[in-house]
Amino acid sequence: MSLTRTSLLASRTTRSLLSRRIPHHGTFKQLQRRCISLQALDANQNGRERVVVVGSGWAGYSLARDLDHSKYQIVVVSPRSYFVFTPLLASTSVGTLEFRTALEPIRSRRTKVEFFQAWADRVDFHSKTLTIEEAVEDPWQGRSLVSDRHADASPNQRAQEKQLEVKKGELFDVKWDKLIIALGCYNQTFGTQGVKENAFFLKDVGDARRIRNRLLSCFETAALPTTSEAMRKQLLNFAVVGGGPTGIEFSAEMHDLIGEDMKRIYPDLVKYAKITVYDVAPTVLSMFDEKLSKFAMNHFKREGIDIKTSHHVEELRKGSPVAVQQESNISEADDSCYTIKLKEEGEIGIGMCVWSTGLMVNPFVQKALDGKVKRDEKTGGIMTNERLQVKDSEDKGLVPNVYALGDCAVLEGTAYPATAQVASQKANWLAKRFNKGDIERSKFTYKDLGVMAYVGNSNAILQSSGTDISGRVAWFLWRSAYLAKSVSWRNRILIPVYWAVNWLFGRDVSRF
Repeated sequence: MSLTRTSLLASRTTRSLLSRRIPHHGTFKQLQRRCISLQALDANQNGRERVVVVGSGWAGYSLARDLDHSKYQIVVVSPRSYFVFTPLLASTSVGTLEFRTALEPIRSRRTKVEFFQAWADRVDFHSKTLTIEEAVEDPWQGRSLVSDRHADASPNQRAQEKQLEVKKGELFDVKWDKLIIALGCYNQTFGTQGVKENAFFLKDVGDARRIRNRLLSCFETAALPTTSEAMRKQLLNFAVVGGGPTGIEFSAEMHDLIGEDMKRIYPDLVKYAKITVYDVAPTVLSMFDEKLSKFAMNHFKREGIDIKTSHHVEELRKGSPVAVQQESNISEADDSCYTIKLKEEGEIGIGMCVWSTGLMVNPFVQKALDGKVKRDEKTGGIMTNERLQVKDSEDKGLVPNVYALGDCAVLEGTAYPATAQVASQKANWLAKRFNKGDIERSKFTYKDLGVMAYVGNSNAILQSSGTDISGRVAWFLWRSAYLAKSVSWRNRILIPVYWAVNWLFGRDVSRF
């Protein structure tokens, strides 16, 4: 067969494949087309039910990925255009891994979901309409929030803003057949003075970038010949508030960075470096057995990390403590460091405070859904039945075709923790039920696969099905589990590559 004839045959075959109809779906080209208008979105529906997923976290992203696209038109609404693999954020914040290894894009060549980078503003259950506000240039993108973005605007001001946004096309409505609320939660600050403005959080990749930049700037500032010893002690004194897995793992990763890299780069500064974990509870890692919790605390003690339990933070502000200013002639206007005020110890000068003390209900649930759905009295989360269907505000029935999962939802009669494991299991279960069309014949049950935490220096703790493992074996299992759970093969390749590169050459400590 000649080359010309072969090329012609291949061309005909390609045209035949592209024009072939796929059930409920249209052509292959239609599958790949991204809708850039509401009219195009409607035209591309092709008789499928439209499932609008609000949120791109563990629940929302997992559900959108697992749904059958031949049956459903999936539309994801989220202010961020990616999913964050949160267990790796602590590693990215100190340079052990790069930021891209903890991200999975919503839009990619592999996915067939529609996406609007926007905030959910309000919902009308009767007309099945979700009003969304565009967030492409939102300054808070990539950073965890602690309060409503419009908290400073009065009701009249916000109403005027919405009118302008509608005119500009920044506020628009999307119809849905099924609505999935998977918003997640905000960081809990308990109203502590100055925390919202001055603390560093660790729930998104933007947070990890801020921490990494601040951590390196503390060392660079301390290395300047014009920096006094009193200021060096403050700049390299790091506070972590919260003794859960996030706070403990970040403390461990930061200790590794200081001990393995900063010790060689800044040998004269390491003596000033200090890490302290504060928690109001009498112990840390309370979700683990006492044996594993004690292992972590003893390991931290040997490594020189202080753990101060039953401590209460009263304030966090910029600048040095008053006593230090007077003793060391530090200018009151010098805000290169921070002051943390503790009920038990008074004011302490620090270079950075990483805050990880729990979750608070999402403002969308508080405002847009208040009076429309039943909410948990303790957490404020959306109450659902065992099929993840949202209960109405009067608790007399269900809100038709509306489901809630993830940290913003509470399954009635249960006390499941607000973790990625619970969120992803709910998402996987609901996607299977939708795909098979048998949701009324099944109920969600949670299977506890265990918990794990890294405690530094290639040591970890792991608790699963009554089995307690600590030390190097747990660390190997910890890394293996996170590698296996990474969503894409791209990151499964990149993650061990970065581990190997940093082990051989050290972490990159450049600021950018």
